[in-house]
Amino acid sequence: MSLVFISHPDCGLHDVGNEHPESPERLDAINDRLIASGLDFSLLRHQAGQVSREQLYRVHDKAYVDRIFATTPEHGMVHLDPDTQMMPRSLDAALYAAGANIDAVDWVMQGKASQAFCAVRPPGHHAERSKAMGFCIFNNIAVAAAHAMEQYGLTRIAIVDFDVHHGNGTEDIFFNDKRVLFCSSYQYPFYPYNVGPGNEHILNLPLPAGTDGEAFKEAVSDCWLGKLDAFAPELILISAGFDGHYEDEMAHFKLVETDYDWITRELKTLANKHCDGKLVSSLEGGYALSALGRSVTVHLKAMME
Repeated sequence: MSLVFISHPDCGLHDVGNEHPESPERLDAINDRLIASGLDFSLLRHQAGQVSREQLYRVHDKAYVDRIFATTPEHGMVHLDPDTQMMPRSLDAALYAAGANIDAVDWVMQGKASQAFCAVRPPGHHAERSKAMGFCIFNNIAVAAAHAMEQYGLTRIAIVDFDVHHGNGTEDIFFNDKRVLFCSSYQYPFYPYNVGPGNEHILNLPLPAGTDGEAFKEAVSDCWLGKLDAFAPELILISAGFDGHYEDEMAHFKLVETDYDWITRELKTLANKHCDGKLVSSLEGGYALSALGRSVTVHLKAMME
């Protein structure tokens, strides 16, 4: 089956200024590269719906969600934390970003596609149960996992986060939920600076600045792949951050497109073995526009093959 590419135009309306790295141009760079590569013609496209408050309440405190709705400005900008701002259309963008993840789970669980990619912003993996952080308002991938458990009764979901920053929000939400095996690789020490030891189902993988593809592959192979295989997930979700690319100045890894191809193929192999190929990937970081477009393209090709 084909891969479904899920997005919404309103994800481009969250714009907190020309100097901010998490810009609407990120989605344009992805679409431009998909067209240039010819891959665009192989994708199913679906326009996302919005997540409901009730679906957000599954992973975020009700008071937090309600506060975000009440905080949305009619004009100007408000800060949710030093790195996370909201403009008048930011809430719509965040609702479509999380809603795309709901739709992605539905597509793969209902057999309409084997894989799904959510080209959305703002990203989500830093958003904790009751706190916005690091450009993230709602935790998109956590919303996807909770929907899969609530709607489809899944009891073994793997979330793999290869963003260069630790997925602290996802860890916070699922720290006590053994139905979720959460694997997060990241540069350390680095933002968000509050990384804990994890536990038997929270597999943190801190790596030093300068980590290249060979070191990344060795660490992932040693620390994750066997445990993911033993977990036998019913669904694999990916927090797909491409800011570990050597061209990305937001961090200090030295990954290239072939490294993203490799980890995607490893996850696809596990998905084929355990869950009929069911993969849902959602965009997190990646701020060097050309590198982002190229990396997403190889990621999608690997998912489809």
